[in-house]
Amino acid sequence: MSTIVRRGMCLVLSAPSGAGKSTLTRALLELEPDLTLSISVTTRSPRPGEVDGVHYHFRDQATFEDAVAAGGMLEWATVLGKYSYGTPRAPVEAALAAGRDMVFDIDWQGHRSLRAALPGDVVGIFVLPPSLAELEARLRTRGGEGAAEIARRMDLARDEISHWTEFDHVVVNDLFEDVVAQLRCILRAARCATTRQLGLAEFVAGLGG
Repeated sequence: MSTIVRRGMCLVLSAPSGAGKSTLTRALLELEPDLTLSISVTTRSPRPGEVDGVHYHFRDQATFEDAVAAGGMLEWATVLGKYSYGTPRAPVEAALAAGRDMVFDIDWQGHRSLRAALPGDVVGIFVLPPSLAELEARLRTRGGEGAAEIARRMDLARDEISHWTEFDHVVVNDLFEDVVAQLRCILRAARCATTRQLGLAEFVAGLGG
């Protein structure tokens, strides 16, 4: 009888700053041992406590640009005209071929580029805040940012939220435990999609009848 082999997928979580996608990503990784975090490449310097290959792959700008030119990045962007970030192609393609799932903490532009690079392999989830007032309150509680910076981030958040229709799923991050449960349901349903199960047609044919 034919064997079904599942192709891995890219689970993308996107959200405006302060909506909680990084916290949700960490929770998913703790609860789903078969899920792997995609580690981005960045040209910025490591912050205190950050480890190369764990939090980011830290590279200089020339090395980053060489990787882009060689087709080694699935998606990339320059943030605030200062630092570049990108997703390395090789580890993602290897994971998908081996049937492993990866989770991505990237913005809507990264999601759009990743979907274009890997059509059929991306499941996108957009995380909304309960309200803009709540989002602003969360940004203020972080501290260290003045009124002008918070206003800038809120303008950026409104623009990011306008892209929610580009995603397969949308969740509202109100009750954290409920949202984590929703994300796990989306992940498990996506793993059962017929398009992800290679050899399924042969398996069904082998059932006879």
